[in-house]
Amino acid sequence: MQASPVLLALALALVTPSLSAERKCVLTGSWMNDLGSNMTISTVNSRGEFSGSYLTAVTATNNKIKISPLQGSQQYRNQLNHPTFGFTVNWSFSDSITVFTGQCFVDKDGKEILKTMWLLRGTVDELDDDWKATRVGVNTFIRLPLRRE
Repeated sequence: MQASPVLLALALALVTPSLSAERKCVLTGSWMNDLGSNMTISTVNSRGEFSGSYLTAVTATNNKIKISPLQGSQQYRNQLNHPTFGFTVNWSFSDSITVFTGQCFVDKDGKEILKTMWLLRGTVDELDDDWKATRVGVNTFIRLPLRRE
């Protein structure tokens, strides 16, 4: 028995991802960066605003690391598959704040990835020490799988 061309085409369409329908990258969820830090972003509202938490894996202080709050926003136009975003982390365990900016992507394998750049501003006691108060870096975040409990 020979399969009809229509059935064959239909079967291929069902198992082959559509190249024309690009997958949308969504910020909501849990993420881990290349240094092992974890971030969770709550639902993005209709204005593109979101909040969440950040647990860093690295620090320049001797203080005990604590979960820290984050606040941010993303481009919220519905047609954007790869939105840009920014957020601020107010570190709960040190006198510093970090701002992140980045873009959400879906790679060729369908994995969501956040590419970011950050500025960390630490407190210094003297104006003459201002030169050492700001650090800059980049991080790549990957989505963590949902936990089943």
